Amino acid sequence: MAALDERTEVPPPGLIPNHQGWRPPFIYSPEDIDALMAEAHQSRWRLPAATQETVIGLLAATGMRIGEVIGLNRDDIAWDDAVLTITATKFGKSRNIPLLESTMAALADYAAFRDRLCLEPSSSSFFVSRRGTRLLYPPFRLTFRRLCDLSGVGAGSSIRPRIHDVRHTFAVRTLLKWYREGADVEALLPTLSVYLGHGDPRSAYWYLSAAPELLALAATRLDLNREVLGR
Repeated sequence: MAALDERTEVPPPGLIPNHQGWRPPFIYSPEDIDALMAEAHQSRWRLPAATQETVIGLLAATGMRIGEVIGLNRDDIAWDDAVLTITATKFGKSRNIPLLESTMAALADYAAFRDRLCLEPSSSSFFVSRRGTRLLYPPFRLTFRRLCDLSGVGAGSSIRPRIHDVRHTFAVRTLLKWYREGADVEALLPTLSVYLGHGDPRSAYWYLSAAPELLALAATRLDLNREVLGR
């Protein structure tokens, strides 16, 4: 509110007890995602390079949790229907994610490349390590951090980019698109919530305050609604 109305008073730190820290997400630009994928592509190891590049692309295209991507199995993708099924979700609920044709093509290219280089995988995982095993989150998180440093993504920003922020970026970009198209965002928020696999649809409302541009658009829509109601 302080960004929209200079008369807004911001309470000093410590006035209101808060036991849970909150940090604003780092919102990746399309150029940031391209830079991360390009940096991953340059890895000396061909299979890890393809794995890292495709995982980042899938995160950006779907807003999936990194744990869901790592837990993806080969039979979780319905190639004919262009639908991905997530079974190992944060809240224990399965859900289906429809994919764009370009995303399906990227996954198919990776699968073909993976099968040429990894003839005897040791797991049913769709994404595999150089040894054919399922990816582990801690090493991949460190790899993602290294890719950010090497590509310069987040350099100069007060917010340190995290891998989970790719999911936040997907949600924010989706909401920005809906606002710019004049869509009924209030009605569409539950749809976004289901797509992202939230345990509570109210969780999607958090994204409205995740970026100044999105907050400004939401405020503009609110002002327009007030004008209509006042007529």
